[in-house]
Amino acid sequence: MTDVIQLLPDSVANQIAAGEVIQRPASVIKELVENAVDAGATTINVLVIDAGRTSIQVVDNGCGMSDTDARLSFERHATSKIRQAKDLFALHTMGFRGEALASIAAVAEVELKTRREIDEVGTQLSISASKVLSQEPCACPVGSNFMVNNLFFNVPARRKFLKSNTTELNNILSAFERIALVYPQIAFTFHSNGAELYNLRPANTHQRIVDIFGKKLNQELLDLNAETTICNIKGFVGKPESARKKTNHQFFFVNGRYMRHAYFHKAVMSAFERLVPTGEQVPYFIYFDVDPENIDVNIHPTKTEIKFENEQAIWQILSAAVRQAIGVYHDVPALDFNNDPQIDIPTFDTNINAKTPKINYNPQYNPFKTPANTTPRNWQSLYPTPNQDVQQEGSIFDMELTNATEESDITDVSPIHYQYKATYIMTAVKSGLMIIDQHRAHVRILYEQYLQTLRTQQGTPQKVLFPEVIQLPVAENIALKKILPEMAHMGFELTDLGQGSYAINATPANLEGLNITLLVNNMIASALEQGNSTKDDIDKTLAATLANNAAIPQGQVLTSDEMENIVNSLFACENVNYTPNGKKIIAILKQQEIERLFG
Repeated sequence: MTDVIQLLPDSVANQIAAGEVIQRPASVIKELVENAVDAGATTINVLVIDAGRTSIQVVDNGCGMSDTDARLSFERHATSKIRQAKDLFALHTMGFRGEALASIAAVAEVELKTRREIDEVGTQLSISASKVLSQEPCACPVGSNFMVNNLFFNVPARRKFLKSNTTELNNILSAFERIALVYPQIAFTFHSNGAELYNLRPANTHQRIVDIFGKKLNQELLDLNAETTICNIKGFVGKPESARKKTNHQFFFVNGRYMRHAYFHKAVMSAFERLVPTGEQVPYFIYFDVDPENIDVNIHPTKTEIKFENEQAIWQILSAAVRQAIGVYHDVPALDFNNDPQIDIPTFDTNINAKTPKINYNPQYNPFKTPANTTPRNWQSLYPTPNQDVQQEGSIFDMELTNATEESDITDVSPIHYQYKATYIMTAVKSGLMIIDQHRAHVRILYEQYLQTLRTQQGTPQKVLFPEVIQLPVAENIALKKILPEMAHMGFELTDLGQGSYAINATPANLEGLNITLLVNNMIASALEQGNSTKDDIDKTLAATLANNAAIPQGQVLTSDEMENIVNSLFACENVNYTPNGKKIIAILKQQEIERLFG
């Protein structure tokens, strides 16, 4: 029997490794920019075409490479960052695996131009699918210039399942921003299809945050600083009023490396307990400085997961630091009784004679002199005979509730609706007691109305007297341009003022009382989070966001007519049982269960 186990060729092994390291164009940007940082670059330029599908170029002014190092850098596990295993626990560089360039070269066409300062000429190296095509001297500036073309050209399945250009570009910008936030002393530029999206000059950390995410964030950040023997923590955390339902401005960095950590996120949010509404998030930019021996970054190829030796202690330090930042800047709401308006109560003056109260009455009135016959005429009309049918025809309560309950035929008389704790609408049905969540019911009603408006493109704009101006960071600006046509169909009118600024000149009708700026930001954040590409998906996202913001809140007292209108409108919807995000609207307390309570 012949042997069946054999070593894989390098090209195949590199493609397998590329599946973990290079997942999308954003992964290429991350690896190449991190290498430029490790090379000591002070200026890094990133250029992409078609969101990285066609071309990705990263140019830096770092130390560059010799001709031998340039060729060797594309071999697997070839790195200048570590020499032995113990170096993994003393890392001070972004990269260390030696897999990135080999993985990129395995699934793309790569051209490298690089030169060291001590060399008169540089080296030009061309590689395609792990195969070296040429290597020759060339004239080039000091540093490295990586050109990655036709990503995944030899892995059609991977290329096929890439998302839309907008989604991939947003992922690239996210990876770019994470690195730019850690190294504010480095100048960065970013161009997409020839258009400049970022031009970040060297600055401090606070200014770099403002340069990336806009001036609005400048007034919403509190300084964070804690120095201990376990770790040092510094950075910025948002004020309670900066809380939003959706926010992408939450970053943890450990020794200059971005990480995700749900446990530490909980530590930050616990400090804002009872200061922000439930479900809302505050922005934060927190930098940890920890001894490399006490952490392990060699968990996943993406290096976004990090294990800490003293995780619980750091949790306590982080939570205390955030609470201190809120307290130092007096951002905890407090009641100042000295400033409350006081009622001016006059004192009693003994010199003023009090007047005797008088009662006005008719002394001539005699109840026994009124007419004895007070029976109204046509009184019979007030009392219909038992054979008369008082049922209202065409009411939704004469029909069956499909999917809500098995036998939910409504009573034969027009129901009376009751409101419980200004949250639920209750009414009697044949099978028991029907309970409707008023907020969720209104969300479903508005969702279907807005969706119909988008599909028919018949939104009614309502001009505003004083246009609101919003300032958007680059990623949100790209997302807005994609959904702007659908917003126009809904009734929004936004004017581009340049530099990511927009004037809101008109909004859909019946949105009185809403914070329009916050509403537009929520719609953009939803579109950015969903990453939708088709028109139908965009329509559903916008309709759901607008419905959630415009629906009546929990705790609003309703009149009988308002409750009747909500119930009738709900049962005219296509889906009466669930909101667009799948939350239950109706519950039935069966008659048998009610009787069992009194059994």
